[in-house]
Amino acid sequence: MSEAVLFPGQGAQFAGMGKDWCEAFPTAKATFAEASRVLGFSLEDACWNRGDEVNRTDIAQPGILVTSIAILRVLIERGFDAKGSRMTAGLSLGEYTALWFAGSLEFADAVRLVRLRGEAMQRASEQIKSGMVSLMGATEEQARSVAAAGATKGICSVANLNAPGQIIVSGEVAALDHLEAVAKDHGVRRTRRLVVAGGFHSECMRPAAEDLARALASVSLSAPRIPFVTNVTAAPETSPAQIAKNLALQVCAPTLWEASMRWAVGQGITEYLEPGPGKVLAGLFSKIDERARVRSVAIPADLQASPEGAPSA
Repeated sequence: MSEAVLFPGQGAQFAGMGKDWCEAFPTAKATFAEASRVLGFSLEDACWNRGDEVNRTDIAQPGILVTSIAILRVLIERGFDAKGSRMTAGLSLGEYTALWFAGSLEFADAVRLVRLRGEAMQRASEQIKSGMVSLMGATEEQARSVAAAGATKGICSVANLNAPGQIIVSGEVAALDHLEAVAKDHGVRRTRRLVVAGGFHSECMRPAAEDLARALASVSLSAPRIPFVTNVTAAPETSPAQIAKNLALQVCAPTLWEASMRWAVGQGITEYLEPGPGKVLAGLFSKIDERARVRSVAIPADLQASPEGAPSA
């Protein structure tokens, strides 16, 4: 049994995600069909048959959430003890999946919110020319130093503290251009511009945060039935009102993933399950704490890891 369940965020998507699960398991197929009814269009078609369209922010976000939930529903059907989990968390977008898993957010509300979130972030990206840069091997101190240098030319800040040496900055294009030019002066050996729609987790996303806050005001959230660790504070949050505030704030605030996972490790949690497309979170955890055991379930073949078909980490 996995002690904690972690959910991936944007960047894990790929054309065809979830199709193999839907072909193999009626539960997964029904999950996609349910999401399509909520959205008013075929999520299956958008994720499986339209090539690069799956990478659009407004398609990728509901696609990743629904794929993750479809996989987890299959696992539960095959014997995974969801109630035995000691905590849950999700990387950025993955927080919505984690809140569904924790019983805080209804499926239909989660699907609608992530679709709206993707649309709002896309609009914000079109309003301000912005992007994200990965700082290869940089320390947090170096990242903050070079981000401050970039900020002399526009919005620029640390966006993701994912793992040691896995730090991303976000901001306006002019600021990122300057950051890349002076990176070595701040001890950053190499930078890589990410292929994303805009400067996520920075003030470039303020219009999206405002749109989300309005949408969340009309959604009923419940207190999580298991500890839910938020990216915003890297600590558990139980208040539905504060969770809603954090979900809106999150698109502008840095993602504290490394600190969140260190909190979990500090609680003595050693086994983790990652249901969803890709194996990004397992890769990050290998840099955070090699003693942790993370079991990724991304394709149906991963079910063969245990006799019951419900993988244990």
